[in-house]
Amino acid sequence: MTARPTPHPTDAQRTVDEALDLAPLIDGHNDWAWECRENRAYSVEGLDGHLNTDTDIARLRSGRVGGQFWSVYVEDVLPDAAAVQGTLEQIDWVYRLAARYSETFLIATSAADVESARATGRIASLLGAEGAHCLNDSPAVLRMLARLGVRYLTLTHVHNTSWADSGTDEPEHDGLTERGVEYIRELNRLGMLVDLSHVSPATAHAALDVTRAPVIFSHSSCHAVTAHPRNVPDDVLARLADNDGVLMVTFVPQFVSAEYAQWFAGDRSGPAPLVTVAQVADHVEHARDIAGIRHIGLGGDFDGTDEFPDQLEGVDGYPALLLELAGRGWRAAELAALAGANVLRVLRATDAAFAGADSTLTRLTR
Repeated sequence: MTARPTPHPTDAQRTVDEALDLAPLIDGHNDWAWECRENRAYSVEGLDGHLNTDTDIARLRSGRVGGQFWSVYVEDVLPDAAAVQGTLEQIDWVYRLAARYSETFLIATSAADVESARATGRIASLLGAEGAHCLNDSPAVLRMLARLGVRYLTLTHVHNTSWADSGTDEPEHDGLTERGVEYIRELNRLGMLVDLSHVSPATAHAALDVTRAPVIFSHSSCHAVTAHPRNVPDDVLARLADNDGVLMVTFVPQFVSAEYAQWFAGDRSGPAPLVTVAQVADHVEHARDIAGIRHIGLGGDFDGTDEFPDQLEGVDGYPALLLELAGRGWRAAELAALAGANVLRVLRATDAAFAGADSTLTRLTR
């Protein structure tokens, strides 16, 4: 590949501005709902001020966020029924957030809704359920989550489920069980995206073998750049081109930097190694090189971990990453694909199934 000339900083900013005119910036994963569960008793009051969190309304605006998949997440060590209840509480929080700040947020369940939010200057608020433990192994719960507007399901969290292996647990199922295969088919039927963040490589391959719809990784980075079990190996990345799915690169420091991961896994007695926006850009470029420009996006995981890379400490940081990439010669159309056009395409490809799924027409009933 021929090296591109390094743009002048003013030209780089112009390229970023042009990119965000072409497509909204849509992030794949944010844990603000969990943060508000843990520290604000689920209150939605006062979120328009400056908060001691990674996310607030002013910084979302500064970060030029046009769409956000809010993670509706509870820990996978909760008792089964409690996980279902907690997930419903998280969904309720997102709906109350959008009602309380209706001038800022719009609940979105489709690509058309994202475009409507953008046209009215609001942030499209999408829902993604993190970890199939939230279903209590009930297809009926899955179908009701779809009816509440949840657009993706992350198959596992840090532990295996009864039908899928996590990337951070001891393998039990060699990827997916037969029931897991049926869940993938049901997700396709419902138009809910299969999210392969957190799963093992074997689970990812098994899901890609079965799915008839594009998948996403809502918040993962590249194993070839940083060898962490939460990152995606190249043989899985390479399959996104045929699947038409999207890897949404995350900013979590231990997934971005091997030095930080080593520090994080130790006693943390010394200062944490600096993790830079350039290192995140390295993951983005590796994903582009392996999967292709149509198959990358952004999934910061803000409010999902304690620290973030320099210049990416909060939701106002996205322009810094886009500027870094523009400085490396990325064109506006390429940045627009990364920022949101790719995941918007995946949504659009599955919208008809999501809108049309009938909960009575299924083989997976219990």
